[in-house]
Order: sequence, then structure tokens, then C-alpha cells
Amino acid sequence: MPPVARGAAAGSAPPGLGESHIRVATKYPATTRRWFAAQGIQAECIKLNGAMEIAPKLGLASHIVDLVSTGRTLVENALAEQTVISEVSARLIVNRAAFKLRSAEVPALVERFRQAVGDAAA
Repeated sequence: MPPVARGAAAGSAPPGLGESHIRVATKYPATTRRWFAAQGIQAECIKLNGAMEIAPKLGLASHIVDLVSTGRTLVENALAEQTVISEVSARLIVNRAAFKLRSAEVPALVERFRQAVGDAAA
């Protein structure tokens, strides 16, 4: 996780926030609350599912925490990324029983995922 604020020991707030309490719309309230608490900011988290970007326009929250891939929807909604809370990646988990019982299907599924990821990266 990259540094968010300089002089945090002196009590300065993260850049762009400058508040001790904010309202944040997110699908991830526990992670959001923990991150802001570590920055010394009390975050009131409003759990929303989908269309997170409209929360500021509707007056529900001044900030959002969401997964961002390209940032296109942020730009389309006149929002700007302030900081990265954490890097994320997807994982395929297969339990042992399914792996044994469906031994032919699982590798084929993994290969389809690899192709899709390769196509998306190209």
C-alpha cells in the first residue's frame, strides 16, 4: 500500500480529505472503515451494491471506495482517484473433491480463463 499522507505523526490528514469525519459509499465497509481509521479519519460507511459512482451526485456520500480497473467510469462521473487502498487480484479456488471428481473439466476451465485474460490484455 503506498503512503497516503506526509507528516501523519504531526496529525495531518491524507491529501484531498482534510477532515476528521467523512461519509463513504462502498461495497466494502469493513475494509474501508479500517483503512480510514488507520489514517485517523472516522468514516461513516454506506454499503451500496453497484453504481457506486452516483453516490456523490445523489448526496449520499462525499467519497467512494470501489474496485477500479481503467478508471473510465470515474472520469464519466467527474470523479478522480485520490489514492490506492490496496491492489487486488482474482483467484480461482477449486476444492479437492471437485478437482478429483471433475478432473477433465477443471483444467479446461482454467485454460479458458487464461485465454480470456490473455485476450483482455492484448
